[in-house]
Amino acid sequence: MADERMDADTPVFAIAAAAELAGMHPQTLRQYDRIGLVVPGRTRGGSRRYSLRNIEQLREVAQLSGEGMSLPAIARLLDLEDENRALRRRVSDLEHELREERATRPGVRVFAAGTTGSVMAVPSGRRIRRPTEVVLWRPWLSGPEYTDDVATDPDDSRR
Repeated sequence: MADERMDADTPVFAIAAAAELAGMHPQTLRQYDRIGLVVPGRTRGGSRRYSLRNIEQLREVAQLSGEGMSLPAIARLLDLEDENRALRRRVSDLEHELREERATRPGVRVFAAGTTGSVMAVPSGRRIRRPTEVVLWRPWLSGPEYTDDVATDPDDSRR
C-alpha cells in the first residue's frame, strides 16, 4: 500500500457512516449533494465518500438550518469558508517560498519589473539603467551600508 497521508479532506466514510456521524438521514445527505451544498468525493464506482471536513460541514448546515438560515445562504457561507481556507493555504505557501528565497539570496534587496511584467530581483547597490524597468519595492533602511545609487525623491520624508 502506498504511503498516503490522511487529512480532513480525505474521503473515507460511506454515506451511512457519514449520516450517522452528522446526525442526519442518508437521504438528507443525498439531497445536499444534489443541490451542491456538501459535495462528497466519489469512488470509481460512483459511491459517495465523505471526509471529516464534509461531516463538519454537515453538522454546521444542520446547526445553521436549525437557527433559521436558508440553504442558499448556507451554501454561500460554506463557499466562503472554502475560499478562505484556500487563500490561507496559498499565503502560507507564498510565505514559505519567500523565506526560502531570502535564505538563498541574502544580498537582494530591490525588485524591478521587466518589460514583460515579470518581477526580477536586483542586488543592492546596482543601478537600474534601462528606462524600460521600473523599481517596484525597496526597503526604507538608513545607514551608509544601505545607500545605493538608485534615484530617489529628495523630498521623500521616509528616508
